[in-house]
Amino acid sequence: MLELRCTVRNCGQPLVLSKGGLGCEAGHHFDRAKEGYWNLTQPQDKKSTNPGDNRDAVMARHRWLRRGHTAGFVTELKDWVASCSSDPSSAMRVLDLGCGDGSFGPLMFPGHATGFCGIDLSRPAIKLAAKHWPEATWVLANADRGLPVMDSSVDCVVSLFGRRPVAEIKRVLTQAGTCIVAVPAEDDLIELREAVQKRGVRRSRVDAIVEEMQDHGLACVGQKQWRTRVEIGTDEIEEALAMTYRARRWSEKSRISSLDKTEVTLAADLMRFRKD
Repeated sequence: MLELRCTVRNCGQPLVLSKGGLGCEAGHHFDRAKEGYWNLTQPQDKKSTNPGDNRDAVMARHRWLRRGHTAGFVTELKDWVASCSSDPSSAMRVLDLGCGDGSFGPLMFPGHATGFCGIDLSRPAIKLAAKHWPEATWVLANADRGLPVMDSSVDCVVSLFGRRPVAEIKRVLTQAGTCIVAVPAEDDLIELREAVQKRGVRRSRVDAIVEEMQDHGLACVGQKQWRTRVEIGTDEIEEALAMTYRARRWSEKSRISSLDKTEVTLAADLMRFRKD
């Protein structure tokens, strides 16, 4: 199990198994939910009653990923994943930021469940993750306020299409640790964005991310791009839009309902970072 730390304000002490839960020397205690995840949220973490992605968005993303469209994406990252551990005989210590339903974890890190920890602020997402890979550690927490992980205790941090608390990533990585980042590429789902949002190619985020990471002492040591084209039907179109809140943001509901089978581009920019 990854080395977790207390999330109570101004505490940050190590958490250890105690009395059926997790506790620190200051007396703070956290229970494990019946679904199998640890709830380390604090009152200040919640901007709403149910923070994070709602159930509809979580289930849409879960169904989309189960269709196998991103299999090539996982394959593209395997060589980077393999380089995260300097000792192949020991369990890799992995932190998945914004893990969502946890689909990528067992695909990218099979055999490393004991050292794997996924963090998300969405309760529906964490419940689903804990259900499908119970051997791993799943934590309900607000990563933006600070990662509930001890200093220099993680071999590999992954941020796949989520937010990145860069200073915290550097803090938790070992000196030889790796951070893998993936963001949607300029033409990801461009066909749907043109048809529904009436917008085309988005601006690349790679340079800005590389600069931000570099400013915090994390050097980019690898870049590549994954791209494929797939044909999707009406249900998949709705999933692709719902999982990113696009259907909620846009008012063009009639445009969505009028779409039939179409071929779309799936593309991601991939970056690998190490401490300077």
